[in-house]
Amino acid sequence: MTVFWQKGYEAASLQDLTEAMGISPPSLYAAFGDKEGLFVAAVKRYHAQAKAMGTGCQEAATARDSVEGLLTLAANFFTDPQHPRGCFSVMAMTTAASTSERVQQILCEERAAAKERLRGRIQRGIREGELPPDTDATALANLYGAVLAGMSLQAREGASRKALLAMVETAMRAWPEAPKRAGARRERARA
Repeated sequence: MTVFWQKGYEAASLQDLTEAMGISPPSLYAAFGDKEGLFVAAVKRYHAQAKAMGTGCQEAATARDSVEGLLTLAANFFTDPQHPRGCFSVMAMTTAASTSERVQQILCEERAAAKERLRGRIQRGIREGELPPDTDATALANLYGAVLAGMSLQAREGASRKALLAMVETAMRAWPEAPKRAGARRERARA
């Protein structure tokens, strides 16, 4: 996964992959079928880990806290020196152009599932009165999904954690609030 994350699908050679895994090419083929099969396994593993990391954000008290928590988690994760910068999935989408339709489909499905989780949490916020009833949950999920992808690319280009956290703060200013909640938030800010 790390080799694909660092180099992209095309640039990751069989030698790079087998050295990183400590196996021979025949073992790779026996376990995964081919390079594409290994890439699919890496994408699925990454998304399973990302989903597990984001579970706490989904359980936040409000949809706003959930989205802000997700963006903050991403800012920290995308700049963590323990792995390549940015998001493996975003990098995979931009570097896997020559992969099969199967791989493209898996990448799209994983991205759509993540966006659907975000949209679902926003819809719950609408039902609970946290957001105005006319809020477009899909549009809001698309907006924050785009912020996440942009943060990933910025991190890949060397943006600092501080810079990404500033993006989170700015992005959250676009969050719509139900009139009663907006007034209560202003009152707390004045106190």
